[in-house]
Amino acid sequence: MLGWMALLSLFANLMVGCTNGQTDERSSNLSGTVKIDGSSTVFPVSQAVAEEFMKKFPRVQVTVGESGTGGGFKKWVVGEIDIADASRPIKDEEKQEAAKKNIQPVELPIAYDGIAIVVNKNNNFANDITVEELKKIWEPNSKVKLWSDVRPEWPKKPIKLYGPGTSSGTFEYFTEEIVGEPKKSRTDYTASEDDNALVKGIQGDQYSLGYFGYAYYKENKDSLKVLKVNAGKGPVEPNEKTIENGTYEPLSRPIFIYPSSEALTKKPEVKEFVRFYLEVAKTIIPEVGYVPLSDQKYKELLKKVN
Repeated sequence: MLGWMALLSLFANLMVGCTNGQTDERSSNLSGTVKIDGSSTVFPVSQAVAEEFMKKFPRVQVTVGESGTGGGFKKWVVGEIDIADASRPIKDEEKQEAAKKNIQPVELPIAYDGIAIVVNKNNNFANDITVEELKKIWEPNSKVKLWSDVRPEWPKKPIKLYGPGTSSGTFEYFTEEIVGEPKKSRTDYTASEDDNALVKGIQGDQYSLGYFGYAYYKENKDSLKVLKVNAGKGPVEPNEKTIENGTYEPLSRPIFIYPSSEALTKKPEVKEFVRFYLEVAKTIIPEVGYVPLSDQKYKELLKKVN
């Protein structure tokens, strides 16, 4: 897996062939700003797209934050940003809050992601884990303190847990699918909206376990170990194939961007950025570590935006 900076260099060459004809004639006069915030899972994609877009449209400034899906929507519903990155669909209450400001969402799935269950590279005893065991570990008031509390044959060593913060869409999706209710989780774990901080924590603790977007595992697979997940049909490892076909269950999901209809209609630079995003997604997304949608789906989404 290439690092993010290496990816950006690679994209500079890749994009020349696939976007020049579509964007060169539109690039000379376009100016303005595009503000994006939200999911740390979607962040690597949006950041890579932003870097390439600003090369094509040098008079447009694109900023990308990663305050978590919930944090991004809080800014989006009041018009503070143009696009929300999200690792879950928008909620009804978020739509209602946005409507007060006459802001309407345009939902655009951009890729498929899987949530990786990750342990330290030196963990030599755990290779797979069941959904029931994950629930036992992560449910509120969990009694799991040692690895042996999960399986008797595992060592009697404290289990150190790492996971997303409560405003993360990954946290919401994981708790709903594993615990059975969104945002219900034990609280005695190291939480962060920054997935790279979770990666570093697990890298530094032999008896750690955590979860985050598959791309962050793939970026660091030489220093982490991913567990297969058994939802009742045998252990399944997360990879591009199992995430796309849904056999990595229940932890496969779509990820989204949400531009507002107002930004698309009133800010030409936002509409151009979203069009560019969908035009280059098929090239960028596999390199970042996610699974792209079909060509036909991206064409349908472009039609929706146009």
